[in-house]
Amino acid sequence: MPTLKNDRLLRALRREAVDVTPVWMMRQAGRYLPEYRETRRKAGNFMNLCQNPELACEVTLQPLDRFPLDAAILFSDILTIPDAMGLGLYFEEGEGPRFQHPVTDEDDITRLMVPDPYTDLRYVTDAVSLISRELNGRVPLIGFSGSPWTLATYMVEGGSSKTFSRIKAMMYNRPDLLHRMLVTLADSVSIYLAAQIESGVQTVMIFDTWGGSLSPSSYREFSLSYMTRIVENLKASKSTVHVPVVLFTKGGGQWLEEMADSGCDALGLDWTTDLSDARSRVGDRVALQGNIDPCVLYASPDQIRQQVAKVLDSFGAGNGHVFNLGHGIHPEVNPDHAAVLIEAVHTLSRPYHQ
Repeated sequence: MPTLKNDRLLRALRREAVDVTPVWMMRQAGRYLPEYRETRRKAGNFMNLCQNPELACEVTLQPLDRFPLDAAILFSDILTIPDAMGLGLYFEEGEGPRFQHPVTDEDDITRLMVPDPYTDLRYVTDAVSLISRELNGRVPLIGFSGSPWTLATYMVEGGSSKTFSRIKAMMYNRPDLLHRMLVTLADSVSIYLAAQIESGVQTVMIFDTWGGSLSPSSYREFSLSYMTRIVENLKASKSTVHVPVVLFTKGGGQWLEEMADSGCDALGLDWTTDLSDARSRVGDRVALQGNIDPCVLYASPDQIRQQVAKVLDSFGAGNGHVFNLGHGIHPEVNPDHAAVLIEAVHTLSRPYHQ
């Protein structure tokens, strides 16, 4: 693997000194970019784009060609694992992800098998290898997966949900079934992330998009415990122990201390948690990633700079901060506003690292 020309992200995740705060954006390769929309049109649909390593590489690199970002993130989807389990992932325009064969009973759970990332998900590992080669050490490449709980919500609900009524009914009525499913998913995510690392990613992130829908006790039992299992699996292997792991639970600000106990290297924060509070709570145990409100990018350039300054001031001086949005960038955002944010982070953060 070539020597990294820009290692700010990895240094920040390890709470080492950097010259400026590194910045990348969740969904930085996405519909707000006209070049992405053109590539997606060429692909025909979202799944074709994900499953074509050359096109996935193309869109992964597009934001780096436009902005001085400090990381690339693999272009893929969090639901690749359940799709590889045979659930039949597809996307309806304006409706989000759907599964042709959702998990509805014990027999469905019994049939779930851990996918082989080099056969069932080869398009992902091939994309990672290609992107890593094309980056040639320019910046680190981030790999990712959905958390077991978040994957399970889509698998049982059959798609997105506002109430999570089906999976929560399973959680309360048959917790044994849900635990059986989550064990399979945790093992799948562990193997999948290890394969991404072997193929070339230099850090991984676990997206727990729907962990914040749970009560505190349910979060610990059905979400955090399985993310902890994944972290432990990655830290137990010589081939993956050195790779920083980031946990991100949207709406999970009340559980930061317990999340830090998982053994992860960094915590992603949404915009509902104050960075200074988070830093005082977790100390120097983990790095922090985040956490500006994505809607700030609808504001004027001057206001974007002011909001960036507030986030940087909230974290304060010292090491261990990766600047990011509190969630994914919205499709209607003007790319010029993203450029303002990135430039502001690099310029305004320098005094915090002297």
